[in-house]
Amino acid sequence: MTASTTGSASGSTSGSTTSSASGSTTAPTTASLGLSRRTLAALLLAPVVAALALWAFAWPAARIAPRDLPIGIAGPAAAAERLQQGFTQGLAQTEGAFEVHRYPDAAAARTAVENREVYGALVATPRGVDALTASAASPVVSQLLREAVVSKAPAGTAPRVTDVVPAPPGDPRGSALGASVLPLALAGVAAGALVSLLQLRGTRGVLVLLGASVLVGAVAAALVHGWLGVLTGNGWAVAGVLALTVLAVAAPIAGLASLLGRAGLALGGLLMVLVGNPFSGVTSAPQMLPEPAGFLGQLLPPGAGGWLLRSVSFFDGAGAGASGLTLALWAGLGLLAVLVARGRAEEPAAAAPNSDAEPIPAKR
Repeated sequence: MTASTTGSASGSTSGSTTSSASGSTTAPTTASLGLSRRTLAALLLAPVVAALALWAFAWPAARIAPRDLPIGIAGPAAAAERLQQGFTQGLAQTEGAFEVHRYPDAAAARTAVENREVYGALVATPRGVDALTASAASPVVSQLLREAVVSKAPAGTAPRVTDVVPAPPGDPRGSALGASVLPLALAGVAAGALVSLLQLRGTRGVLVLLGASVLVGAVAAALVHGWLGVLTGNGWAVAGVLALTVLAVAAPIAGLASLLGRAGLALGGLLMVLVGNPFSGVTSAPQMLPEPAGFLGQLLPPGAGGWLLRSVSFFDGAGAGASGLTLALWAGLGLLAVLVARGRAEEPAAAAPNSDAEPIPAKR
């Protein structure tokens, strides 16, 4: 009996010692492996994100040039044809740089500029060529047309350049408006992330998103419309556009985060900030960006919001239909995702048995 007891004790002691030593050896190895993998992933991820950011911001800026840019040519048929060939070929660096719209006279061309059908127009007159521009639509395109008319004018003549829809005095180059897009996108990302981190879903999440967007829109309108004079037009309409733009960013962020977790939050943030902002074309024009940047930018909230802001603020709502619909779709789908995620979260809770319920006594 003594030998047996001693053997058992010895065996158990040695076994436990061996297993403890083995476990203590394995645990640091596994932890160090995990740490090294995370370190390697971080080292590789940093240059990838930097390269993507540089590509997204620098590539469109380095390739600015007209691509199917809508401009008008007005005047008698023969004179307008000569004007179109001379000016558009002289300005075009590549084929298809301009999308030319023909108008019978200067009045029709002016109406087209005011309706945002074209960015500007060249008018053939007996005294030469006049230019109709709209710096409120794009200061870059306005300057392009102005330089074209001045450079092609005969010696000793002064071409007439009329800014049909001028940019506001508070932002003549449109730089302040262009700089306002990124803060709006960041505000939307912050609101969506906050709703996700606080796990606000269903009706509460929707109400918080709506309330935050309205507040941001009101504050932004007070700054850029009331104080800086960057935007003109009806102040309430401008505030509504700003709020809708923020909501169109915040709601999809919250919706993706509620459906996909942190991955959805990261995906939404990168899409809105890293792609939506540089592809928006607010600082120049969507048709001045390389494809598909110009096209994709108008399908995302920052680009659609910038276009809608110009339409409502400077053009009495002309050309606002497509951009307004784009923002409404983003906002609606995002809010719907928040509601759907609430429904999914409630289903498992309803199906789970209640462990605290009293047991039903068996029948005797």
